[in-house]
Amino acid sequence: MADDKDQDALAEEWANALMKEEGGADAAAGADAAGGGSPDDALADEWAKALATQEVDGVKKEKEQSYLRTQTHEPEFKDMTAEHKAQRQNPGTKRDLDFILDIPLEVSAELGRTKLLINELLQLGQGSVVELNKLAGEPLEIFVNGKLVARGEAVVINEKFGIRLTDIISPIERVKQLA
Repeated sequence: MADDKDQDALAEEWANALMKEEGGADAAAGADAAGGGSPDDALADEWAKALATQEVDGVKKEKEQSYLRTQTHEPEFKDMTAEHKAQRQNPGTKRDLDFILDIPLEVSAELGRTKLLINELLQLGQGSVVELNKLAGEPLEIFVNGKLVARGEAVVINEKFGIRLTDIISPIERVKQLA
């Protein structure tokens, strides 16, 4: 703090000296116009004024930085290890996963697939039959975002198609499908 006061006093002295010199510089400039002063004196005055302005700006920046240093504090983080250990010891406790409940997913059911040549595709018309790779009675496959998650059978409920799930794919089977 003592250094700040010394710097402030020094900056004020410089500024006061410049103000006095400016008054003298104006008189000297009038004398220069009349042909009485040297150009070196005017240049020296300009340099002194620039240095004083720079010093004042430096002091202001230093004061601002010291103020900001006093206003900051170390961040405080919540200790999550205790909660994590408690969840491991009590596997029946429910995890807070509410934040993922609003994520939209694309769910699709696949009856079967086939490959067609462009010529065959162009010859299709109303009443044409496309043969699929699955047999009648085989379960439909349910995909979530393009990944197989379950199998089921087609049902009709209130004049709409639905799927009754008969088999949920285990995580091990899902990993095997990725490879």
